[in-house]
Amino acid sequence: MKVLKILLVVLIAVAGTVGWRWFQYVSNTVSPYDEVGIALNSRMPGPINKWGCDKLHAQFDSALPPYGCQAGNGRQWR
Repeated sequence: MKVLKILLVVLIAVAGTVGWRWFQYVSNTVSPYDEVGIALNSRMPGPINKWGCDKLHAQFDSALPPYGCQAGNGRQWR
């Protein structure tokens, strides 16, 4: 039972860390091309990925979309 509690705490800590890192990426104002942020956002489920891409697009309208937010020929935002 103690191992299960430790495993649960570790799982929650990892999920919180990954979630926070992803949120920092989509709400940043420096660059949409952070490698870790791109990897996290591209692996998020559909609605979460779309929300992140929309948030990035609003901040970096004139920039090329990062991987995971591309549509068409890779130069258009989804």
